[in-house]
Amino acid sequence: MLALLHTSPVHVPVFDALRDEDHPDLELRHTVDEELLARARTAGPDAVAGEVRAALGRAVADGADAVLCTCSTIGGIAERAEAGVPVLRVDRPMAAAAVAIGPRVVVVAALESTLAPTLALVEDEARAAGRPVTVSALLADGAWARFEAGDRDGFAAAVAAAADSVTGADVIVLAQASMAPAQGLTTTSVPVLSSPRPGLAAGEAAARLASRATRARKQPVRT
Repeated sequence: MLALLHTSPVHVPVFDALRDEDHPDLELRHTVDEELLARARTAGPDAVAGEVRAALGRAVADGADAVLCTCSTIGGIAERAEAGVPVLRVDRPMAAAAVAIGPRVVVVAALESTLAPTLALVEDEARAAGRPVTVSALLADGAWARFEAGDRDGFAAAVAAAADSVTGADVIVLAQASMAPAQGLTTTSVPVLSSPRPGLAAGEAAARLASRATRARKQPVRT
């Protein structure tokens, strides 16, 4: 079973739909805690490290084989937590794909607190791949206000407009999972990447491997 830690309820149907399309046999369990993002925005991601660890512990106690954190702001905190099962951040596979495309990466975000963690993540993936990278950031003005107002179409349109304004890039990264709908609205010729689909695929693989390892340990030893 794969547990998902969200900071917005809008992610639940998105990941359920992706599961149905790509991984129909995968069991998902969702936890939504909007307060984690609210506190991280005002006090920094480290301020919610204890709450994140507690949420991960509850997921493991409920039987999770792996946990996928879908919030880019707190993803690094979750990834570094000691949970006893694999804990993944949804945007890491996207970042790895970005640095494989080219060295000029532009991170588009709707929320300022997401920029620093995502920039650091792209640079981390570039170092791991041994690739040079220049990462720049662009905040989609006004997009987050539309998200908070429940204007999902307006939010996606604002994010897409920001991505289409980018010049001098080899690849554009949409920093937040909630920005994924904008990927299909962009008109730029630059590749635009979003995190939910590759992130869920990585989570499914981690949960499957962990489940197999658990079953193997429980097999009786034959002499």
